[in-house]
Amino acid sequence: MQEIIVASILPGQPDRRPRLWIALLSTVFFVGMFVFLNVGRWLVVEDPLQKASGIAVLSGRMPSRALEAARVYKQGFATQVWLTHSTEPGATMEKLSVPFTGEDSYNKQILEHEGVPESAIRVLEPPIVNTADEIRTIGEALGKENMHTVIIVTSKVHTRRTKTLWKQLSAQDGVAILHGDSEDSFDPAHWWRNTSDALDVVRELLGLANAWAGLPLRPET
Repeated sequence: MQEIIVASILPGQPDRRPRLWIALLSTVFFVGMFVFLNVGRWLVVEDPLQKASGIAVLSGRMPSRALEAARVYKQGFATQVWLTHSTEPGATMEKLSVPFTGEDSYNKQILEHEGVPESAIRVLEPPIVNTADEIRTIGEALGKENMHTVIIVTSKVHTRRTKTLWKQLSAQDGVAILHGDSEDSFDPAHWWRNTSDALDVVRELLGLANAWAGLPLRPET
């Protein structure tokens, strides 16, 4: 056995395996660093604004998304602003007997404060729990009204997951134009510098993994 091992490593022919491992590990490291440094930019995907049937405001991040929708509305890109009706935290607050009219109600007040007339604001049904529900609801609204295009306003870091869900769930209903909040503080080039951006990136990556897997993870009931 010793003779075979010695014969396999001839004089003048050193074992190259350590070098190969170093090269492989170096490649993995640099690829990993490239992905780490650029994942924030990759998560942000926006479309040029154009005329649409409505502007849909995704729930969350109140009041920033509603404020951005008002800005888009006042630029004349659509004649309607759509709000979704989230079940939370209203349902929990109701159990505690604490008055809470719902996020859509507050968003409606924000829109009106910013100059969007009440007649142009529409709350979509049925109630939603998560982004997938919202995408289905918005798509159904397009189909029912025989409309074709909707501008979806959300946070910048949330745009890629929203676009992915639209392609999976509602692409047959029409075209979604993804638009991020123009005053969003998310820093895609340096997302690791604060906990808020870092948590957003992790949350979006997990959400995308769930979407790519066919949404096996469901909201807690």
